[in-house]
Amino acid sequence: MSDAKVYAVVLAGGVGSRMGQQDKPKQYLEVGGKPILIHTLEKFYIEDDFEAVIVPGPREWIAHTKNLVRKHLPDESRVHVIAGGSTRNETIMNAINYIEETFGIDEETIIVTHDSVRPFVTRRIIEENIRYAREVGACDTAMPATDTIVVSEDNEIISDIPERRKMYQGQTPQTFNALKLRNLYESLSDEEKNILTDAAKIFVLKGEKVHIVEGEVFNIKITYPYDLRVAEALISGKIEE
Repeated sequence: MSDAKVYAVVLAGGVGSRMGQQDKPKQYLEVGGKPILIHTLEKFYIEDDFEAVIVPGPREWIAHTKNLVRKHLPDESRVHVIAGGSTRNETIMNAINYIEETFGIDEETIIVTHDSVRPFVTRRIIEENIRYAREVGACDTAMPATDTIVVSEDNEIISDIPERRKMYQGQTPQTFNALKLRNLYESLSDEEKNILTDAAKIFVLKGEKVHIVEGEVFNIKITYPYDLRVAEALISGKIEE
């Protein structure tokens, strides 16, 4: 077993525009009597693998986030709330830089990045992410696609229907060797950075391997009002995980 240090990076920068919620970002909405963010943080907070849990979020919500951590988690010193960036990948870079400045970083340091609004991640998924990131350098949690995927170049006419057996639906965590991720990101052109949707694509663009970790159907991202109802049912036990 490697003694490389591992950090959780729970990305809390979303504003929840698709939720139709105007007064607060979706990660602060309550499910099962607690904010979604706290449910998610608890999954990482209880794992001994992590040196610390980093929470990059909107600058104007930092104080609120710290108050929630103080209220709900016994040892707030393990959770570090910082300002995120203007994009997902800039936010991850902020987290890597914070880890380097606060704890130090080396060639084996691993970061497990996860959406703050995916509160149903499992220990198995987290452990496999850490293992494959150590072995390969990068991994991504994904599920085989159950629906046929269609491609449209103009958003009106179907231009391709790929083989479903090759298609996966991405989830998180996505886990990386921290320095390798930062070095690859810094080597991208501005044009390449502009087409990024997530951090795993940085490795793909540079021809690096990204191992697939099998996700879970219930590892949902709470995005729409309907997802809140599903999350409530999962937490209350009305839907079996």
